[in-house]
Amino acid sequence: MRYGRWLVLVVLFWGLVAKLPSGAQVDRIVIAAGTPEDHDLQGITSEQDTQKKLAMYADFVQKYASNPAAVAYGNWQISQAYQASGDFQKGLDYGDKALAGSPHNLDILVGQASMAQQSKSNAKLLDYAVKGGEVCASIGKQAKPEGASDEDFAHQVAEEKTAAQSSCEFLETSGFNAIQTEADPHNRLDYIEKFSAAFPESKFKDQVASYAMETLGPGQLNDMPRLIAYCEKTLTTNPNSLVALLELASFYSEDAKPGSAAKAIGYAQRAIAVANPDAADADTTRKLSAGVAHSTLGYAYMKQEKTAAAIPELKSAAGLLKGQNDVQYAIALYRLGYAYAKLMRNTEARDVLMEAVKIPGPVQSMSQDLLNKVNAARAKGK
Repeated sequence: MRYGRWLVLVVLFWGLVAKLPSGAQVDRIVIAAGTPEDHDLQGITSEQDTQKKLAMYADFVQKYASNPAAVAYGNWQISQAYQASGDFQKGLDYGDKALAGSPHNLDILVGQASMAQQSKSNAKLLDYAVKGGEVCASIGKQAKPEGASDEDFAHQVAEEKTAAQSSCEFLETSGFNAIQTEADPHNRLDYIEKFSAAFPESKFKDQVASYAMETLGPGQLNDMPRLIAYCEKTLTTNPNSLVALLELASFYSEDAKPGSAAKAIGYAQRAIAVANPDAADADTTRKLSAGVAHSTLGYAYMKQEKTAAAIPELKSAAGLLKGQNDVQYAIALYRLGYAYAKLMRNTEARDVLMEAVKIPGPVQSMSQDLLNKVNAARAKGK
């Protein structure tokens, strides 16, 4: 069984005082060696019958109700027992009781997150992940103990961060999983806001930003003002966020307000510079992002009646998008065909559009309609 003295610190009390700084941010359950609590735990540990052991832990919690550490530890062991048996609801209930007595305990939070994930409760999973993120962020922010040297304190903080690293990474990943698997857009957005506050430097921050923008955008919440505000806020902390730059460029390229096309051009140019698709280390994602940005840039130029300037951008877009994303490639081809047609370069327009009509998707019929008009113009010698 998994329960027993799992990661509990059973140490001499004076040893604890000598080693831990006052105001430590990570809780540890401490049962001093040689105490009645320690003696009773030895008896419980030696019991092999699961049901008897559970009853003994319940009695232990009652007997030492005035000792918060003992109560937290007893409830924690009961929680793990129920988790091992597959009764996740009871496991979560007893785990919450353990957390009440040791709210900053990463080991308990990891166990609770694991059970919430097993029971497919995204709300609980996100809650435990966020609490864990707050604990992880607090490590090293406690006051230096009086009399401790800077070197000793820095070493102690480094050790605590190392000890907590795997737990913090698990909780961060668990929180992101809750965002990924949540179907309700309102709940997902709530999770994103809480997760971002708890893990401001998360390794998943770009993916989280993408989920936020997708959730706020058309087809889900369709809250465009909030979407734009989110993107702009993202850029204040991460000016090189490709997802935010591309989202803003796309929005303003479609917006009819005066000055919007200029904004679209600015964001698209920034996205191209960040993606830097010609760099030796440019991966597929960066090249795809640059292709979309070039396509948006060309479209925005056309909105400004700068059709000649749009063509090289759209040609660059098509070159970067071909074989990478059929929908975006088709959009770039349609826009390029339209630009050629507008400049009466109908043979070039025909060649581009003949490629576009082969691609199933949202612009296939539009491409066919435009191709028909171009062919008719060519037949008239225009």
